[in-house]
Amino acid sequence: MKRFLTACLLCLGLIGAANAATDAELTKQVNAFVDGWHDDAANTRMAYFDKIAKDGVYIGTDRSELWTRDEFKAWSKKYFDAKSAWTFKATRRNVYASADKSLIWFDELLDTKNMGHAMASGVIRKTAKGFEIVHYQLSVAVPNEVVDQVTGIIAEHEKKAKK
Repeated sequence: MKRFLTACLLCLGLIGAANAATDAELTKQVNAFVDGWHDDAANTRMAYFDKIAKDGVYIGTDRSELWTRDEFKAWSKKYFDAKSAWTFKATRRNVYASADKSLIWFDELLDTKNMGHAMASGVIRKTAKGFEIVHYQLSVAVPNEVVDQVTGIIAEHEKKAKK
């Protein structure tokens, strides 16, 4: 009986999350926020970093790229100063949320100027002041048919770097 009740509660929680995920107004707001965030980078507006929570984390494509917001801002400064940051255009985004809509997560497919196709996922916290990005992870989209070639190149690169 205890397992049955636990399963029922889990299902209700998932239904609540699924309902929040299909909330058209929330999805519209999240899309506008994340698209605006990407646009801030494309136009080298420092407001880009204000949209990342103070305790936020940004994970880039290189295995060394695990930054707090302030570390990421310091690393990115040279690109923003040169007016040449990155351009990400979402071609698809899925938005999900907790039942109370205070925690939102998303995944997105991106077209980028310098990496081609990429993928990302993020977590957004809804606060009294609006949205803030708590976690963002970017990855290069590698077709399965060429993943062996790509991992081979990476292995060769790492082997040379150790020398």
